[in-house]
Amino acid sequence: MNIENIYGEDKWVAFGGFSPLITVFKSYHPLSPEIENIINTYTFPVRFGKNKHIASPLKQNRYIYLILEGAVHGYLKMGNKKITTWIVAENELAGTIRNLWENETSDEYIETIDPVFAIAIPHEMSKLLYENFPIANYVGRKMTEIYFQGATERAYICRLPTALKRYKRFLVSYPHLINRVPLKYVASFIGMRLETLSRIRKQTLTDVVK
Repeated sequence: MNIENIYGEDKWVAFGGFSPLITVFKSYHPLSPEIENIINTYTFPVRFGKNKHIASPLKQNRYIYLILEGAVHGYLKMGNKKITTWIVAENELAGTIRNLWENETSDEYIETIDPVFAIAIPHEMSKLLYENFPIANYVGRKMTEIYFQGATERAYICRLPTALKRYKRFLVSYPHLINRVPLKYVASFIGMRLETLSRIRKQTLTDVVK
């Protein structure tokens, strides 16, 4: 997707003079001034409206996004149906999983659920850091561990045999999302009809009150 830095040299003024991605990286390991300079140079803030695609098979995948405000979901198309495969919100990373850090096309879509303010992280920057700084590889490995833990949990939820068990597991694994995003995305993510999810939620609340 062809996006640009519309903020120019003032892009980090609202963030205390540096990219929020630096704070994320520093949570895993101290950074050298050179690494921080590269991150400040290559990354930039970007905004997307509600229900906008920030990646799709028709748009070349060039970025990962650090979500500062808003939520997005990844989905696959099965005919006219959208199958949500993951959902992320504030302080999480969003990117097409099937071609992570590559410029190739993917059959995966990323769509905003509500207006999004994010930091665009070019794949070329990630590769530059990995090729030249061992610290970047360490940080990348730690972040990849978190991704794989999330992927494992998503796979586990999908394999639970009943809708009720999938919903209860979702509440345990993603409590911050249940009242954060429209239920239609949650229903798709855990493999059930919206009507089924609404009925299960109603019954669960009734059981709590009793």
